[in-house]
Amino acid sequence: MTPVDDPAGERPGRMSLAVAFGGASVAFWFCCPFWMLVWLLALPLGLTGLVRGCIEYRAASRRGTSRARPLVGLVLSFVGTSAAVAYLIFLLTHPDLPIQG
Repeated sequence: MTPVDDPAGERPGRMSLAVAFGGASVAFWFCCPFWMLVWLLALPLGLTGLVRGCIEYRAASRRGTSRARPLVGLVLSFVGTSAAVAYLIFLLTHPDLPIQG
């Protein structure tokens, strides 16, 4: 459990939640070939990582600590979310795909 004076979980050796969510959203795109299913998982994970990254970044800037972890989490989450949104737009703009019937 994270102590009260450490809201972003910035203890040494502990991974940021933004990095975990962002990394998971990007990893789904590289590890799973079924993109029709992947975007359903990557989009919420990426959005959660973006929100958590903003919270951790704000907490790190208030405390004056390193903001590297929150920034890495934000970048990973942005990449995963952008890929999910781009794939969703691709699906919506191509009505001739077999999945849409």
